[in-house]
Amino acid sequence: MNVDFSRWLDIPVTDKKIGLDNYDSIHLFSWDNIYINVTIFNSWIVMALIVLISWLITRHLTCGKEVSKAQTLIETMVLWLQKEANETSGSKTNQYLGMAMGLFCFILVSNLLTFIPWFRPPTASLSTTMALAGVVFLAIPYFSIKNAGIKGYLKKFIDPIPLMLPMNIFSEFFSIFAMGLRLFGNMLSGVMFASILSAFVPIVAPLTMQTLGLLTGSIQAYIFALLAVVYSSAVKEEIEPENLT
Repeated sequence: MNVDFSRWLDIPVTDKKIGLDNYDSIHLFSWDNIYINVTIFNSWIVMALIVLISWLITRHLTCGKEVSKAQTLIETMVLWLQKEANETSGSKTNQYLGMAMGLFCFILVSNLLTFIPWFRPPTASLSTTMALAGVVFLAIPYFSIKNAGIKGYLKKFIDPIPLMLPMNIFSEFFSIFAMGLRLFGNMLSGVMFASILSAFVPIVAPLTMQTLGLLTGSIQAYIFALLAVVYSSAVKEEIEPENLT
């Protein structure tokens, strides 16, 4: 097994040429034909931090009058995202909260870690954003069948007329692809712009861009999570109106 952490410090901009494969082409571990690149390794860091922070915050939960500031913060964030998910989906249940919270936290923490020098956010790699979009792609039939059954889920592909079947299938795939591509473009453009400016203004420009990147990254995390809820809750159980007598 070969380990080369020195490549973790390779800058994403090389010879003034910007490529889309810079993150995935830097391998830190290799074993036979198995390679672990910077994107995967940084994704592990993000997931480990989320697990660690969640454990630290939830290990001393209390229902009393006095709660810690960390618990108050996490409860506020959960309740806020719960409210947004329920209003977006039109559901009174919390069935979409776990997915929305997971996507939101992963994207948000990835963007927060950009303050660490040389850290490449996994969301700046197309492989990561398309994997997140793949989660939404699998969540759509899961929640649709759960709420409306297989018949209700398949019915949407021939709505309003059967001739719309090819267009509806194409729209299903393209909308999810657009989600991953949008997130990838926004995150990668910020990282590349900051890398270019840092060559001219080494201290001021990176700090300014990273601060702005935190704001835009938080917005992107929010938008991606809510879009996941919108697509997953598109098919609901049809409620027949009560007969009035």
